[in-house]
Amino acid sequence: MASLGELTAGIAHEIQNPLNFVNNFSEVSHELIEEMKEELKKGDIEEGLLIAGDLKQNMEKISHHGNRASEIVRSMLQHSRIGTGQKEMTDMNALCEEYLRLSYHGLRAKDKSFNASFETHFDSTLPNIKVVPQDIGRVLLNIINNAFYAVSEKSKVESSMSDVHYEPKVTISTTNMGDMVEIKISDNGGGIPEHIKAKIFQPFLPPNRPVRVPDWD
Repeated sequence: MASLGELTAGIAHEIQNPLNFVNNFSEVSHELIEEMKEELKKGDIEEGLLIAGDLKQNMEKISHHGNRASEIVRSMLQHSRIGTGQKEMTDMNALCEEYLRLSYHGLRAKDKSFNASFETHFDSTLPNIKVVPQDIGRVLLNIINNAFYAVSEKSKVESSMSDVHYEPKVTISTTNMGDMVEIKISDNGGGIPEHIKAKIFQPFLPPNRPVRVPDWD
């Protein structure tokens, strides 16, 4: 649920985009219906049919963007659901892109000064694989958040240097390795300090030696 809270702003942004399209096309369609009625009253069947064609295209666009909003909600509910450990056939390219976008928009909503570009290089030959999507999603979210945090921190430092041109960027890629799937998340931030690298996979640290690592779970 804590992770879900971090995603709220990103989810709201992602849902608002398709909803804007739905509202806009609905408004235009309403105007087209009025135009079509006028043309039919005049007896201009040909013009009425042309307008009907435009209406059909608008309905298809409304359906497409409505389905997009439904997919976002479905992903959100999957993330908030208590995991049962049940593996599901999952499109890893879609999962990676979903969490990349949600992480970016979530951070943008929390900090308006935050800005970074992101790229995706997804292997189109990647088959759906059996994973627990909620668990993998949380892993992706944490690593992507760290990547954006790293480039954001470096950007703050570089912005004070007039002779340095720095463009923060996060990249995520997938590769079909045959018997496994490789996911790479990279950034051009400052990197992980050497004294922390040895501890990033350590699940529990002794209570007398606390180490603060931003965003790492």
